Amino acid sequence: MMTSYTRAFSAALMVLATLTLTAPAMAQSRTSTPFAGPKANTGTVSLSGSGASRTLTLSDDFTAPDAPDPHWQIVDAKGHTYLLQKLTVKGLIGEKQHRSIAVPSYVADIVKVQFWCAYAEVVLGEASFGGRNSTH
Repeated sequence: MMTSYTRAFSAALMVLATLTLTAPAMAQSRTSTPFAGPKANTGTVSLSGSGASRTLTLSDDFTAPDAPDPHWQIVDAKGHTYLLQKLTVKGLIGEKQHRSIAVPSYVADIVKVQFWCAYAEVVLGEASFGGRNSTH
């Protein structure tokens, strides 16, 4: 016969097991508004993952902006900007696009993704996640 303590303990173990098994499934995936701007104005970006493992990925219909030095840039809810890696890298065998990048762990949330021209120091276009997008 189970005592009330044993039943409570068993119930707590079941809840813990359920949370442990479903935690990976709680990873988020969000898609932005379409990019808008003078040079980056096609496609969207999606944010997937959770915690320290988050990735930004451009949609298939995104067209790289025609600019000399486009970089990924993130804006958080407080308006802080984080300049990240170049979108396009020229190599010996042609150009490579970084269409998917890891979000640095020091970025707490993402409200906008921009493409920034480091040469001209202007925003080429941006996409919004429509408000606070807490990712921690």
